[in-house]
Amino acid sequence: MGKTNDVRGAVEDELTFDPDVDASDITVESTDGTVSLNGTVPSYPQYVAAAAGAQRVVGVKYVRNHLKVALQPGDYRDDPTLTATANNALTLNNAVSVGVEATAANGNVTLIGTVRDTTERAAAELRVAGLTGVRSVKNDIQMRDDTGPADVIPHVQGSPF
Repeated sequence: MGKTNDVRGAVEDELTFDPDVDASDITVESTDGTVSLNGTVPSYPQYVAAAAGAQRVVGVKYVRNHLKVALQPGDYRDDPTLTATANNALTLNNAVSVGVEATAANGNVTLIGTVRDTTERAAAELRVAGLTGVRSVKNDIQMRDDTGPADVIPHVQGSPF
């Protein structure tokens, strides 16, 4: 995979055969192991899966994900509905600390609050990432400095969606 075209072709193949990615509107560019993904995908999970798929290819050093999430007509959610849905998802199975909140603007969800560790921070993001209508997730959740019990609920493993 020493040639740029070989890496580009391998990334295109990876995305084409990845069942979690609709690669029909994705173009791949490659220079010296840096891969740029351009185009659109129909959901935020596909946006994440495309970058992960490109990173799996031998010879890829860095992935620039320039994909845009172009929601299907039936997948759009207005801001209040998406905010409420995201906050409801955060409370499922007590996987996320009390006090983590979500807000939505044009399909872009922002998470704020405080958690004990990176596991809880990642769990919060996973809880909202697969919701219908999400275009992106900005995780602004902070981690607590102390290790006291406070009002934190223990992490429970399980599928976020």
